[in-house]
Amino acid sequence: MNTLRDIHGTSVLVCPPDGPALLGERDATDLIGEGSYSGAAWVAVPVERFTEDFFRLSTRVAGDIVQKFAQYRMGLVVLGDISAHLEGSSALRDFVRECNRGGQIWFVPDAEALAARFTPAD
Repeated sequence: MNTLRDIHGTSVLVCPPDGPALLGERDATDLIGEGSYSGAAWVAVPVERFTEDFFRLSTRVAGDIVQKFAQYRMGLVVLGDISAHLEGSSALRDFVRECNRGGQIWFVPDAEALAARFTPAD
């Protein structure tokens, strides 16, 4: 069951790792709808919920999902260790680096790193 959490004043819908896979735009739209309904500004999805196709950029699955979240102005966090995927793809490394520079899609290794992203600047 997805849980709404307040992380340093930001509402984040946190999904459990054992839920259904996020396969494409339709699944993204469902999560965006649930996030909007619950008042979340962001949705955090564990890496276990993404298929291998998400991490192979040539399939366009990641692009479609990311585009859907951006279209609805809902933040997406891919939560967990993706180092094995990054080792095999310079394109994915570039994609993750660019996403993490922005304010819409983030790849973070754990809950602590997610909380740090929302920590207010002093």
